[in-house]
Amino acid sequence: MLQRIFLVGLLAALSFVFSVTPARAAKPWELLIPFKRVEASADKIYRLTDDHGPWMILATSFAGPGAEKQAQTLVLELRKKYNLEAYLHRQTYDFTEPVVGLGLTPLGGPKIMKYANAAKFDEIAVLVGNFETVNDPKVEKLLEQLKYARPECLDVSKNKGTTQRFVGLREIQRRLTPDLDKKQRGPMGNAFVTRNPLLPQEYFVPKGLDPLVEQMNRDVEYSLLKNRGQYSVRVATFRGSSTMKINEAKKLPSKLEEAAVKAHELTLALRKKGIEAYEFHDRYESIVTIGSFDSVGAEQPGGTMELNPAVHQIMQEYGPKRQPLPGQEAIGLMPRALNGISFDVQPVPVQVPRTTIAASFTSSHRALR
Repeated sequence: MLQRIFLVGLLAALSFVFSVTPARAAKPWELLIPFKRVEASADKIYRLTDDHGPWMILATSFAGPGAEKQAQTLVLELRKKYNLEAYLHRQTYDFTEPVVGLGLTPLGGPKIMKYANAAKFDEIAVLVGNFETVNDPKVEKLLEQLKYARPECLDVSKNKGTTQRFVGLREIQRRLTPDLDKKQRGPMGNAFVTRNPLLPQEYFVPKGLDPLVEQMNRDVEYSLLKNRGQYSVRVATFRGSSTMKINEAKKLPSKLEEAAVKAHELTLALRKKGIEAYEFHDRYESIVTIGSFDSVGAEQPGGTMELNPAVHQIMQEYGPKRQPLPGQEAIGLMPRALNGISFDVQPVPVQVPRTTIAASFTSSHRALR
């Protein structure tokens, strides 16, 4: 009975959200242009600025003599051939300075240590995309596209040399790995999602939930808002709207309801198996996450992220199964499912949303008006 009451209330809130959200009218010229063409001028250097992002994908990086030239060549090819917004960003790394190590000296002072391979160098990164949120569904699609893309400028067999970072090591790893999926990846197979490094840390501090979204999740038994960790792993996403056709616009509220019900049912099914699952609903989608963590992992000097083993285990356990495609020798990815409800093809860590004093004040203030 309590579950029925919860679902009735949630579906009513979702229907209200849909009814008060104004539709965006297309500009006249947008109807005449089938798609936006990204600028790609050989006379222009596309450098990263704080106007880009805030979320992007680091495709690859270069270092050494000629690094910027090769990075610029890749930027132009990504813009011309793939129609992607690509930018250059120079980062300086200095490993020549002494650092304070763990423990104390025999005299009780701090241990002063140096890096074994002390060096100072510049690295030129190529970043792609402009995303307002890391949960934008286009992020996953673009990341997948970059990992398997094969730009001509990165083809070592066609070029005399390359300044791409760790290209030799990655090629050896690709040849030795038994993972068929990794073998098929291109020279940007290690691309990953990152933040615009030119934006301050404060920009990425959660600004509090929309009061209406907070209200939608407040009384949910296993709400993600009750997760005590800083991060969780999103394993399933159910989007409320998947069409822009005018004749289907009236069906959108039912899709929001269906998304909420699926997320709720999957969360309960996971909880029955003893798994720490949570659900969260907003204006556009419902998600299911697993686990609570204080850290996703540790950032390495090269900018890569070494994942928390527990986080990585969840991503592997609920990621897709690899199996032969019907009638083919190729290996395909089949999403896992529980009680007939499918998980995401790519589980990802997400930050746990938090209510703030400011959000609570705004909600109370509106209620009193």
